[in-house]
Amino acid sequence: MLALRVDKKRVAVRDIAKPLAENEALVRVVLSGICNTDLEIARGYAGFKGTIGHEFIGVVENCADKSLVNQRVVGEINAGCGKCELCAAGDSRHCSKRTVLGIVGRDGAHAEFLRLPTQNLLRVPDKVIDEHAVFTEPLAAACGILERASVTSSDRVAVIGDGKLGLLCSQVLALTGAPVTLIGKHAAKLRIAERRGIETTTPKKAAKLTREFDVVVEASGAAPGFALALDLLRPKGKLVLKSTFKDTTEIDAARIVVDEISIVGSRCGRFKPAIDLLTKGAIDVDSLISEEYPLSEGLHAMSRAVTRGILKVFLRP
Repeated sequence: MLALRVDKKRVAVRDIAKPLAENEALVRVVLSGICNTDLEIARGYAGFKGTIGHEFIGVVENCADKSLVNQRVVGEINAGCGKCELCAAGDSRHCSKRTVLGIVGRDGAHAEFLRLPTQNLLRVPDKVIDEHAVFTEPLAAACGILERASVTSSDRVAVIGDGKLGLLCSQVLALTGAPVTLIGKHAAKLRIAERRGIETTTPKKAAKLTREFDVVVEASGAAPGFALALDLLRPKGKLVLKSTFKDTTEIDAARIVVDEISIVGSRCGRFKPAIDLLTKGAIDVDSLISEEYPLSEGLHAMSRAVTRGILKVFLRP
């Protein structure tokens, strides 16, 4: 089968052996989405070698649960050991022995086939089209903010970063009834949020909004975003770090202590809330779709994904 592979920072589409299902489900990939994590892995992030990609929709080819065979599915990306306390409680996201689809120790979704534990798979409702279902994983990550930080309609919220993740985060948070401001540098991307009734501004203008927000979500992945977030937060505010930082970030610890700022990390969210939102049509994902390429053109698709103004790029096996 064809797969988009990374080896020593070299990215190429290769012909490799089809995975054996063994004790897991075998899924034929219908569509996958390139995300910023894929791009960072291609640059050497996490030291991963193998097939990249973790956003997908597929059809189950073989599975212990025969009711899933021939069903459209998406899959939670963390596969735990199945034995530890976390896995026993039904949440493998922080299992110390977990593998992560296309990121840690497990070949990913930019391929014709992948395998995942059966319990990781969720059926996709008929009314959710493939192109929308691919957004389940990043939308789940946006929903995961509400697992880590309570947000009510009385909170004033800012999201820093107008990329795909920031746009999804701002939409999810707006559904709480809280007034949300998206801060970004790209007019076309900010207009996507504006069409959903979300207020937008630029980092330069936002710098004047000192101590006006109860919750700030940092989704830019850049060190200046962290500094801006601290400037925007009221005393006793909450800073949610939604994206990993490429570079070392200096932290003014004294300021965090004096203002009693709560800082939480937020990584993967559960898939069901995201699927529910997609089923209801509550989130605009159509505006985030830029281009689609066959898997055989995966290298070109990766180069397009880093092009200014491009949002989601799909690969179709």
